Amino acid sequence: MNVSTITIPALPSPLSLWTTARSFGALNLAGSFAALWALVKVLGVLRWRLKTTQLRGPPRTSLVYGVSHDLGSSHDAGTMYEQWAEEYGVAYTIPSVLGQTRIILSDPRAIAHFFARETWTYVKTPLSLALLEGSIGKGLLWSEGETHRRQRKALTPAFSNAAIRKLTAVFYDSAYKVKGKWDTIIESSKDGNAIIEVQNWMNHVALDTIGIAGFSHDFGSLDGKRASVTEAFDTFGNNSQASAFNQAFILLASVFPIITKLPTKRTVLFKKLGTTMGEISNELLVRSRREKDANMSDRDEEKSIIGLLLKSESEDAELHMSEEEVVAQMKVLLLAGYETTSISLTWALIHLSQHPDIQTRLREELLAFGADPTYDQLKANLPYLDAVVHEILRLHPAVPEFVRLASADDVIPLSEPVRTASGKMTDSISVAKGTFINISATAINRSVAVWGPDAKEFKPERWLAEEGISGKAKDVQGHRHLLTFIDGPRTCLGKDFAVAEFKTVLLILVKNYVFEMRDGPDTKVEVGRGILPRPRVVGEDGVGVPLKVRRYE
Repeated sequence: MNVSTITIPALPSPLSLWTTARSFGALNLAGSFAALWALVKVLGVLRWRLKTTQLRGPPRTSLVYGVSHDLGSSHDAGTMYEQWAEEYGVAYTIPSVLGQTRIILSDPRAIAHFFARETWTYVKTPLSLALLEGSIGKGLLWSEGETHRRQRKALTPAFSNAAIRKLTAVFYDSAYKVKGKWDTIIESSKDGNAIIEVQNWMNHVALDTIGIAGFSHDFGSLDGKRASVTEAFDTFGNNSQASAFNQAFILLASVFPIITKLPTKRTVLFKKLGTTMGEISNELLVRSRREKDANMSDRDEEKSIIGLLLKSESEDAELHMSEEEVVAQMKVLLLAGYETTSISLTWALIHLSQHPDIQTRLREELLAFGADPTYDQLKANLPYLDAVVHEILRLHPAVPEFVRLASADDVIPLSEPVRTASGKMTDSISVAKGTFINISATAINRSVAVWGPDAKEFKPERWLAEEGISGKAKDVQGHRHLLTFIDGPRTCLGKDFAVAEFKTVLLILVKNYVFEMRDGPDTKVEVGRGILPRPRVVGEDGVGVPLKVRRYE
């Protein structure tokens, strides 16, 4: 053998050996983390099963979505929840996205316990937090625990009876502005009738009212001004039909909230809305600071919404809020003031158009009363108006469902026993940290088991006699036995403001006009998807509700 032909392979350099070892080490480390993550997940599932009462519930209809897609695509998810409660009891489970499970509560005692512990034990889900922070910031709707308590306490004086009593004139001004515009439209018609798309008008009366009452700013939307904030709000109404992609996207986001960062059509709209509301809130804040500096002696301003927000900005304020928190509160109030009251008013006009006898009875009460009632008279002296308003709030809660996450182990009491998955009966259920809890306000508000056999009917008379509220409904501890304004620490801060505005605007409209469905009393109405669910006449673009309107003579 010729030794000169033997090739001796080159030894790897120390650097390449170190690089290779590091790569193997990185792989091992990544593998270890993956294994640890999987172990944590498995242990979490085992702990959840050990700590949570295993309940019965409907079978999954989708391997990926459980029954969530069925609920999301239904126009009446509340009825689905109610049917399951009849079959499985007042507490049951539903299969959700990618193997998740949710507990559904439809028992008044369990719900009272749940809401009493909210902001501490039952908190916003990661998806809710991501969506809220991305659109309206870290305000009242986003915050939990001590932060929520501080923010709420800072704003509470602006929603006292005394404060709302002073704002009643603002409600009347907006209502009469609508009347003036509608009179002009009707006078220009040939036969004294006009087709008016009422939802759009209710949107604008609500926006102008919260602008003046909350921030001393007139958006002028009732005068036809197109402010950027109104355009952003209206964009949602014009995109009311959620695509299958959007539904799937939001369902998957409940497991992976990070995907809310992806630029889908709906997330882009939410981001645009948040940016627009932020810009107008900052403008209002700067203007109000200047006015405060120019008039330091106005004590009433300190009890207005904007006055309290300015007061909380002070570094030495007992309930101090950062500028980010102040702007977030303004965005929350703009959103709540625009969406909720306008939705309720629109539903009221729809139901009164479908039930002319109820509309006539309401008008007779209002005309018999005479002059425009004061705030205190609105609350106490017009029982049928109160009944109509609360029947609308019962049938159509603005937020139809609440989803929370248990931040700690808990035991929830029940008013009646349920059968568990193993067949045993129990009068309380254990929930482990990390459990998702759902409550359908629509299902409870319309439940036959809670409200009696006529629960699905529009029947204001139920509010006129004590026996109209059934025994089980009396066990519901929300405002007037409804879950429309939630309950507990998160009870809607502006509920009295909303009810007073609702009554005032409805009073002026019903006293002066007769409403009919444009295409007859059997016109089909469904729920469209704005920022919150809104009524829409089947076949109309966006969330249109055209009614036939004429002057009452």
